[in-house]
Amino acid sequence: MQNTVTPTHCPYCALQCGMNLTPVPDGTVEVGERADFPVNRGALCGKGRTAPEVLSSSVRLTSPLVRREGTLVPASWEEALDRIAAELGRTRAEHGPDACGVFGGGGLTNEKAYTLGKFARVVLGTSQIDYNGRFCMSSAAAAGMKAFGVDRGLPFPLEDIPRTGCVILVGSNPAETMPPSMRYFHELRENGGTLIVVDPRRTRTAEQADLHLAPRPGTDLALALGLLHLVVAEGRTDEEYIRERTTGWEEARAEALAHWPEYVERITGVSVPELREAVRMFCEPEAAMVLTARGPEQQSKGTDTVGAWINLCLATGRAGRPLSGYGCLTGQGNGQGGREHGQKADQLPGYRKLDDPEARRHVAGVWGVDPDSLPGPGRSAYELLDALGTDIRALLLMGSNPVVSAPRAAHIEERIKSLDFLAVCDVVLSETAALADVVLPVTQWAEETGTTTNLEGRVLLRRRAITAPEGIRSDLEVMHELAGRLGVEKGFPTDAEEVFEELRRASAGGLADYSGITYRRLAEENGVFWPCPAQEAVHPGTPRLFLDRFATPDGRARFAPVAHRATAEEPDDEYPVLLTTGRVVSQYQSGAQTRRVDELNAAAPGPFVELHPRLAARLGAAEGDPVAVVSRRGRAVAPARITTAIRPDTVFMPFHWAGEGRANTLTNPALDPTSRMPEFKSCAVRVEAVANSGYAGADSAEPVGVGAGSAS
Repeated sequence: MQNTVTPTHCPYCALQCGMNLTPVPDGTVEVGERADFPVNRGALCGKGRTAPEVLSSSVRLTSPLVRREGTLVPASWEEALDRIAAELGRTRAEHGPDACGVFGGGGLTNEKAYTLGKFARVVLGTSQIDYNGRFCMSSAAAAGMKAFGVDRGLPFPLEDIPRTGCVILVGSNPAETMPPSMRYFHELRENGGTLIVVDPRRTRTAEQADLHLAPRPGTDLALALGLLHLVVAEGRTDEEYIRERTTGWEEARAEALAHWPEYVERITGVSVPELREAVRMFCEPEAAMVLTARGPEQQSKGTDTVGAWINLCLATGRAGRPLSGYGCLTGQGNGQGGREHGQKADQLPGYRKLDDPEARRHVAGVWGVDPDSLPGPGRSAYELLDALGTDIRALLLMGSNPVVSAPRAAHIEERIKSLDFLAVCDVVLSETAALADVVLPVTQWAEETGTTTNLEGRVLLRRRAITAPEGIRSDLEVMHELAGRLGVEKGFPTDAEEVFEELRRASAGGLADYSGITYRRLAEENGVFWPCPAQEAVHPGTPRLFLDRFATPDGRARFAPVAHRATAEEPDDEYPVLLTTGRVVSQYQSGAQTRRVDELNAAAPGPFVELHPRLAARLGAAEGDPVAVVSRRGRAVAPARITTAIRPDTVFMPFHWAGEGRANTLTNPALDPTSRMPEFKSCAVRVEAVANSGYAGADSAEPVGVGAGSAS
């Protein structure tokens, strides 16, 4: 074994922190600091430090599994691949290509995401493909496309944050979701800037803010409109900027003026003095930013909500200028790149639209197929999952665990069980993989080379540091083998760099143009920002978008004429409390990998229900007592965590766990009409005291009529 140090990137969140890997005798790797990578400058969170533990053969899949007589048992690769191909082929022949579904993940590399989209459309001929990134930042993407003509999480690098004057951080808790990023906000304040955090909970991030606004869940849209009303009323608009660089201001202005401060206070619970202070802090510096995350985005009005926050930037001249702008903090490791190259139901590589004839011609030319053979747009993620077992009879799933992560999860679990056939490619036996007919063990981050695109739009090279254990293959090998068995002998290489070279050609000329990026450049330059078109002189990449013009046809940003509306499910007498969900620092997404790491489990061993002391008193619940949270979709039980850090009319549950503490049993699949994002962040529930302290499996509960209370 060579003691070689390999520079690469963390497998978890969208920061894609740099790290160095050194092989160790047990066949895994040791993580070391990589100070030369500018995003994290050597810093890592606990998840990144412990990531090698999931490489161990003791916690991962090491052999294909095939279901025989109701039980998953080890099988050869040939048997497993033959069965998948036979079932997909039979389903397509008997029920048509759209009876085959494909579901991907925001953690897949660009090469895998690209190939998966191509596999669905060229090999299976199905329109039914989407991915779990639809649950991540699709509302921000839709709003960004409407306003700016392009969607890139951050239109500027993270290094700009400490140099701006004020940041409004809406519905984000980076102190727990991406801890290394907090240094940028610390440096912002050290430099004299201010941080405003908008969150119904007083999170670890909110504790470090200069101003914390705690709106009622689902009212972020009203809050943004109220702030814009005050900007207009106080004469803080940038009229020259509005005139020269935007369109649609009069309609957006009229909507904002209908949301006067006292009205917004009644809706949100944020006081008028707090609203005025937020406007002062945001408008007084020369430069400022608004950054959103899942809080405002995971709503049935998420696109409009993000649009309202973008309006605030545009009205004050805070977009397309140095050290200013709107940005979205992407969640998943390749949530940005994963939606640029064909995993989404309506997209082709390069962020091209599937219903655009010219886009179809270009990509079909790269793929060597007839443009008319490509299917049209399909269902969004939740709609695809909801159709399992009816319109969709067989599903190929890669890198996702919807049994835990999908809204209305008990229903989705039943839909998955109703499939004629399910094949899953994963690293571990997740809750979803455990339901499959065939499970394929695939390589992980340290065992494969490929690219990801972080939240800044920086394309990065992950490098292979070790060889995967015997019996494990890459997702690219899986698709190559399945394509061949299904009659497509060419076009599905197993070498990641070869795939990337094709991706470059497919993306050329698109919004997300990677054609000027090569593996060599990524290795030498610590990543390259897209768009980066190929041209005679080497294009430097584009760290900062919109400084000259926006990506709209006329070069102007568009205001969104939006008005507040209620959430899809407001509290009532039967369900008088609001539930919101989120993450904790020591677990990640559905927890399929992090729940297998001892250190992380010791820090965050299981689910909990965070509730205000006033609500706990009405329930008669003490710290650690089991409580049940009940919605119209189901019931979850977990220990109480009592804190004044949450509003009295709201409870919080993290969504990392399966079983009776599964938060997504409760969540509402009501969809945003534009982004098709489910409303994870707000649903009506009631809270019950569980009579049996040994609450696992207990059915005995005492409902308590708990009113909404105040926001004090």
